[in-house]
Amino acid sequence: MYFVLSKVLLCLIFPFTWVCFLLLLALFAKNKRLKRRSLIAAAIVLYVFTNAGLGTKVMRAWDVNKFPDTSQKFSAAIVLGGFSGEDDKGNGRFSWAADRFIQGLRLYDTHVVKYVLISSGNGNLNPSKFREATWAKTQMEQMNVPDSALLIESNSRNTIENAKFSMALLQKNHIKGPYLLITSAFHMRRALMIFKKEKIDVVPYSCNYMGSDRFSLDDWLIPSVETISGWNLYLKEMVGYMANSING
Repeated sequence: MYFVLSKVLLCLIFPFTWVCFLLLLALFAKNKRLKRRSLIAAAIVLYVFTNAGLGTKVMRAWDVNKFPDTSQKFSAAIVLGGFSGEDDKGNGRFSWAADRFIQGLRLYDTHVVKYVLISSGNGNLNPSKFREATWAKTQMEQMNVPDSALLIESNSRNTIENAKFSMALLQKNHIKGPYLLITSAFHMRRALMIFKKEKIDVVPYSCNYMGSDRFSLDDWLIPSVETISGWNLYLKEMVGYMANSING
């Protein structure tokens, strides 16, 4: 129930939803003062959340920029899903977050980790038979990673289940920490908190950084569609972080 409710309510935190609500309010409001204020508010929200300069500043403050000393060896890398999906024929394909997969593969190839644990099932409200971790395993094997070095957890639907199911799998295989936790920089703060709550000895390894740290005057003046899309990801993480903190 919590999983379904979180998915349904997710759209309420997105800036574009706020803009649509304010525009509809302006369209149907009979009070001229309310109509004008709604239009002004919609314009302000749209400008703020499409401002690349401001957006990138906030996003970089949220990102977890941590890299462990890779001269140290770790027992396993826990790679969180979200780096692939399925096409209209049900076949897997990599997404914009593929750096998570790449870093897990690289750390194994450079002998930083002995095992790679991929944790991801299907987080859709109406899931198909596609399971991300199962598909990712076939890709790892095609890149000469032996089956003996792969641990596959393909039932989790969110980060909380990632942590619980990963820990159970590691304990079952008697693999002790510390483990490298691999996920996107924007997701690391919440993921790290959840894994720590499950008492999993993880060290953050951030990847998949979005955008550039270099600014130009255009970033502050010209609206950016990509920026409002990025806000969707970050607001989801911020609200999720607060909710997970409250729930203990």
